[in-house]
Amino acid sequence: MSAVETSTRISLKGSVDIVSEFFDYSINSILYQRGIYPPESFKRVSKYGLAMLITSDSGLQTYLNAVLGQLKAWLTTGTVQKLVVVVTGQQSNEVLERWVFDVAAENTALSPDGTVDKTEKEVNKEIAAIIRQITASVTFLPLLEEACTFDLLVYTDDDVQVPSAWEESDPKYITEADEVKLRSFTTKVHRVDACVSYKAEQ
Repeated sequence: MSAVETSTRISLKGSVDIVSEFFDYSINSILYQRGIYPPESFKRVSKYGLAMLITSDSGLQTYLNAVLGQLKAWLTTGTVQKLVVVVTGQQSNEVLERWVFDVAAENTALSPDGTVDKTEKEVNKEIAAIIRQITASVTFLPLLEEACTFDLLVYTDDDVQVPSAWEESDPKYITEADEVKLRSFTTKVHRVDACVSYKAEQ
C-alpha cells in the first residue's frame, strides 16, 4: 500500500471527526430543506462532492458548535447512542418530524498504526448518498404548513456525565407516524444508521 493511501486510512480520532462533521452538514441540510430557517440565512459550500448549504446565522452556529463539540467527546469514549433532530410546529406545539441517526461502535480491530482498513474517500461516498436522500426528502415528506422550531436530542449511556447547561428531555415521539429508512455509512470505527419519521397524513 502506498504512503498516500495509508495516510488517508481512518483512525479513532479521524472517525470522530468524520461522524461529527456529517452531523453538522446533515443538520444544516435538514434545517434548509425543511424551511426551519429562511433560505437567505444559508451559504453555499462544497462538501462530499456536492453543493451544500450551511447556516450563516451566528446564533445557530454557536449552538451547533456547542452541541457537536460535546458530541465529539462522547463519540471518542463510545458513550453516544443516537442523535435526533426534532421538528415541532410553533403554533400547534406538535412534533411533526424526527430525524434519527443511530450511532454504534464497530468492533473492527485497529491495525498496528491505529487505523482501520477504510479510507475517508470511501466513507465520503456513503455519506454523499445520505445527504442526497435528505435533499430529496421534500418529494415524500408532507408540507410543513406552519412555522417550525427544532430541537437536538442526544441519547447517551446512563452513566455519562451530562454538562449542567443540558437538560433532560422526553423522546418527543410522533403519534401515528410513518417512517422512511435512509442509507447508512460506516467508518469501520463508527456506524451511523439514519431514518426519518413524520406525522402521517390523515
